[in-house]
Amino acid sequence: MSDGEAATQRAVEAIYRNESRRVLATLIRLLGDFDLAEEALHDAFFAAVQQWPRDGIPANPRAWLVSAGRFKAIDGLRRRARFNASLNLLADQLDAAEEPDWDHDMLEDDRLRLVFTCCHPALPDDAQVALTLREVCDLKTEEIARAFLASPSTIAQRIVRAKQKIRDAAIPYRVPSREELPARLDNVLRVIYLVFNEGYSASSGAELTRASLSAEAIRLGRLLLELLPDPELMGLLALMLLHDSRRAARTDEAGELVRLDDQDRSLWDRAQIEEGSALVQRALASRRFGPYTLQAAIVAVHADAPSAAQTDWAQIVGLYDVLLRVCPSPVIELNRAVAVAMREGPETGLRLIDDLLARGQLHDYHLLHSARADFCRRLGRLDDARSAYRDALQLAQLEPERRFLQQRLDELGSGKPQ
Repeated sequence: MSDGEAATQRAVEAIYRNESRRVLATLIRLLGDFDLAEEALHDAFFAAVQQWPRDGIPANPRAWLVSAGRFKAIDGLRRRARFNASLNLLADQLDAAEEPDWDHDMLEDDRLRLVFTCCHPALPDDAQVALTLREVCDLKTEEIARAFLASPSTIAQRIVRAKQKIRDAAIPYRVPSREELPARLDNVLRVIYLVFNEGYSASSGAELTRASLSAEAIRLGRLLLELLPDPELMGLLALMLLHDSRRAARTDEAGELVRLDDQDRSLWDRAQIEEGSALVQRALASRRFGPYTLQAAIVAVHADAPSAAQTDWAQIVGLYDVLLRVCPSPVIELNRAVAVAMREGPETGLRLIDDLLARGQLHDYHLLHSARADFCRRLGRLDDARSAYRDALQLAQLEPERRFLQQRLDELGSGKPQ
């Protein structure tokens, strides 16, 4: 391979990394089928690898790739039409369609259409997440499977069923109308945050975090904010950035969990904190914010504190009070109880947690029992602390959390007389 050919090969690879999802989104709009568009995308890049070293890289590579992919798809349908006559009609319809519009806004709208299609509420939650990661973020099936501790075949089936549902239910490939947008955007934000949370604090397994997954959620949040400026989307991106800023301090060199109070704050990413805090302020100033922005504001207070002892717990409790009015949730009540305990003492926090248990809420949530154990330990109620740590240990699925809880339990001893 000559130097020129090698340079072109590198350029094609770079264009694939930067443009392939844009090209795919437009091909889905033009062809109306996920699988056909994916096949066309690969055919277009294969043609680029063959032709560009000879002819040079075109002035508008994305336009070239979409046109090539569209023509390859039409040719492929015509070849297969001898086995299925209906494909010839589809090929005629595609051939008769107008040449793609290369307006920048139109192409960016294609990406937005793809996000809303993958996150359509008619699809099951797990299918929305898998399809978004595959089609929008370009993660391989095996990567998604590793992230969610599922088999590749399970993830593949979810994606196939989601595509079938989109086709069979004739789910429109479009950005929702102004009237539909608030409800539909909520669903998109929920999917992005599900992806981030699984990367930031895995639900189970040997590793506390999966950095690539939370990075994809942040990348998707940035993309959406460029395409659709919205205060609550700003709040979600801020929340992810502020949480992610603490990643390096959340585990020690041995991979063991480090609690927020004990983290080395010099390891926190100040650039992410500054960006996240600025987004929080913009979202709050809009007065059209929601629960993600309020959560981000809480995390921003933690980020502003030079040390755990200097945390403004009164402000955090006040923000939780507002958050509970906006979005009532027993998990938020639990988080508020922890903040109240830091402001007023563990006895008050314990009373709030016991009230949650008395109402039959979060009984199977390991973090509630872990918080209760900590409050009991601080109050000297060691038998109750041991019992609560055992309950938390039984419910926890993540190995670093289990080791942390076991260490706390070991520090308290058995409680039996020697």
